[in-house]
Amino acid sequence: MMEWQSPFILMVDRGSCTFVQKVRHAQYAGAAAVVIADDKCICSESECTNANGSDDGCERSAPILADDGSGGDISIPTMLMFKHDADAIKKEMIDFNQNVQLQMGWTLPQADGRVECEMWTTPSEPVSKGFQKSWKYVVPKFEDHINFTPRQYIYDGVTASCLSSKGENMCYTLCTNNGRYCAVDPDNDLNKGISGADVVNESLRRICIWERYGKDDGIGAEYWAYINEFLDICDTPESFASLDCIKDVFKRAKVDISLIDSCMIDSGGTIGNKDNTLLNLELKAQVESGVIILPTIFVNGVALRGSMSTNNVMNAICAGFLAGTAPEICDKCSGCLDKMECVKNDGACSGSSSSGDNGGGISKPKISGLHY
Repeated sequence: MMEWQSPFILMVDRGSCTFVQKVRHAQYAGAAAVVIADDKCICSESECTNANGSDDGCERSAPILADDGSGGDISIPTMLMFKHDADAIKKEMIDFNQNVQLQMGWTLPQADGRVECEMWTTPSEPVSKGFQKSWKYVVPKFEDHINFTPRQYIYDGVTASCLSSKGENMCYTLCTNNGRYCAVDPDNDLNKGISGADVVNESLRRICIWERYGKDDGIGAEYWAYINEFLDICDTPESFASLDCIKDVFKRAKVDISLIDSCMIDSGGTIGNKDNTLLNLELKAQVESGVIILPTIFVNGVALRGSMSTNNVMNAICAGFLAGTAPEICDKCSGCLDKMECVKNDGACSGSSSSGDNGGGISKPKISGLHY
């Protein structure tokens, strides 16, 4: 078989291994992008189910192209193609021995000159920590062009039956408020280390910091300073819930501890058989957003998939502005391979970008072969 000439887009069938494994193999083979051909119809797509003779085994909704936690080395774009569309391309290639030109592109809703973002994570979730530390330096560059809201994902203890009919906490150290609000135990040990209740407490603290320091301007410089300092000195099993460590973080981040303590208490606190208004609002927002994978960032209502890096998030945000409304940092750093370097150098960078990095698209490369 002749070697495929770059750049090429590789189409692969969905199969049983993870999306990340498939894309990684394709990247190593020299692919500039990957199209994953779904092997099942969506039940609501009658054209597909009719063409395949039955709706047995169809899926109620499209699968989510999600990172399995090991995709940090993936740098090429990937998209999922519905079975009926992919079958038509395969037929053209296999039955008629034709090359097919495919142009890939991504767009975001562009409502106005201000981009709306939400980031869903938890204080104990490890994947986004590097991004969150770097965001302290990036977000001020967007000035009033962005509203970037950090959200805390917690579990509804009532739905999970952690709150008994007698008002007792049935899930012990995983929950606060007698079982109303819960989190996964980060070290899987209910008797030591960081508990789920510790995570809920820290989640409420961060919600309050955002309420007091970020909600009005959508930037929250003090919030990101707190995150940065917390990850530096308190993000260990010994210090995660240490009030002394947290007080030190407040001081370094220039956050008024009395404001945050009052917010946590006034919202209902985390002790006793009672609701917390802020945690209830977070649970409601969770359901409305439809978030199911952590971490997730929504840009103008669209969930970003793939690795959570400063490059990827900045590319997505800058793509969300109407033409002519993006802040200077988007134009200055559009051609930079390392967006973080560009931000720290006030718009200057040492290298230009490649098509695999900019998140925009690849101009009409050919699919040179199928992998089964």
